[in-house]
Amino acid sequence: MSTKNIGIAIAAPGGYAPDDAALEMGIARLRAQGITVHNYYDSSRKHLRFADTDAGRLAQLNAAAADPEVQIVVALRGQYGISRILPQIDFQAMADSGKLFVGYSDFTAFHMGLWKRTGRASFAGPMMCDDFIRAEPVEYTLKQFWDCVRGTAHKVRGTAQHNPRVDVRGRLWGGNLAMLVHMLGTPLFAPIEGGIVFLEDINEHPYRVERMVLQLLYAGAFEGQQALVLGDFSGYKLNPADNGYDFETMLAFLRERLPIPVLTGLPFGHIKERCTLPYGGMGQLVSDAEGFDLTIADYPTLPRD
Repeated sequence: MSTKNIGIAIAAPGGYAPDDAALEMGIARLRAQGITVHNYYDSSRKHLRFADTDAGRLAQLNAAAADPEVQIVVALRGQYGISRILPQIDFQAMADSGKLFVGYSDFTAFHMGLWKRTGRASFAGPMMCDDFIRAEPVEYTLKQFWDCVRGTAHKVRGTAQHNPRVDVRGRLWGGNLAMLVHMLGTPLFAPIEGGIVFLEDINEHPYRVERMVLQLLYAGAFEGQQALVLGDFSGYKLNPADNGYDFETMLAFLRERLPIPVLTGLPFGHIKERCTLPYGGMGQLVSDAEGFDLTIADYPTLPRD
């Protein structure tokens, strides 16, 4: 299936583009592939650290969802901002639009809200900044995305040693760890019963990762779950006061404390080579001595030719 006749809308529920010229280059590259691009982000409307005012960012999402020429809505970037407009998002209208909504990081809250209110899956996947605007596109990231939204099933291979052996089935949910903890106690926090949880974060020291995972544990979020799969947790700095406490030490503690198997090696997070994961898709997770295979099905895709 080619990318011709596909319509992509760009909406910015969070931060603004750091490089307007690079964004225009990315849009031109998509159009050269036969993709129709509707850009609802206007760099002249930047407000504080946000892409627009709260009302303006909400309007972007609404316009993208209502556009009849669009099949995919891609978030401009993460950063921070969607929390300010969550109560005003009409998730039923988003689901009824039939669009495929894509993003990660700050956009995790949208995935959870859409599933909680409507039961519709969305995509933890690439954003315009900077996945589609790189001077040298990352083949793995873009291939993962297009294979996922165009196929009836999607496969991700995770490579890591010392994972527990598992063979489980459940719907995928999760995303950015800080955002999930941020959603705790709100009406939109929605663990999927019997699910497979995936997590990632950036610039979070291992003790903060541990603390947030324990908060999810104490809140009951892991009850009845099948497995926890960790993506990338990088960007932090250890210091002498850690006294030997590092990510591996923290991981060993979590594996002792959590009531579900904890796996590592998911190529997902704030990294260049990132898989695409259908939030709410049905996953089959099978691990071996060198890693795991995660196969996902039962999620919305682009219409077949």
